[in-house]
Order: sequence, then structure tokens, then C-alpha cells
Amino acid sequence: MPKAVFIDAKGGEYELEVPVGQSLMEAATDAMLDGIIGECGGVMSCATCHVYVDPEWLNKLQPADDIEESMIDVAREPKENSRLSCQITMSEELDGIVVHMPRSQF
Repeated sequence: MPKAVFIDAKGGEYELEVPVGQSLMEAATDAMLDGIIGECGGVMSCATCHVYVDPEWLNKLQPADDIEESMIDVAREPKENSRLSCQITMSEELDGIVVHMPRSQF
């Protein structure tokens, strides 16, 4: 099963197995990771699943659409590599993806 590595703001690393087709937000909330809230359940209305994708993985993702971009704009401390983890669907090509969680989602 493909894996994703979540790194919290203090440098703690959490490697999760993520079934193909599941979002990184769902995997993180299922594992009760601190730092990914997913308050809206993945419908892009809260930005509480905001992550920073390691630059080497960005070109392997589908580009963010206008709705996701709008939500990232309201996330705390957005960066060029900001994405909503609810919009990153695990695939075999993403096995090993690394994402960093912000200090706070609020």
C-alpha cells in the first residue's frame, strides 16, 4: 500500500499507509494526526487540512483548481507549495509523498 509522510511543525514524522483513492486528509484524520482537522469533511469549505507539499512532489499533483486556490488564500500562512490535503488523492505515483503541516490551522 502506498505511504505518505506527514511532518508536523516541530519536525515529528508520521508515516501512514494510504489506500489508493483515499485523500491525504482522510488518512490523517482517520489516524487522528494532530495538525490536520478536516472540519468540513473534504468539501473545500474550511482549509483546516492545509499542508505544504515537499517541492519534489508538486509536479506529480494535479494543479489546484480555482476553488482550492480560493480556500488556500484564507488558510493561515499560505505558501507557493500550499495545498488542501482533501484534494490530494493517493495513487501509486504518490507513494512516499511528503507533506508538512503548518503550526496552526486557525
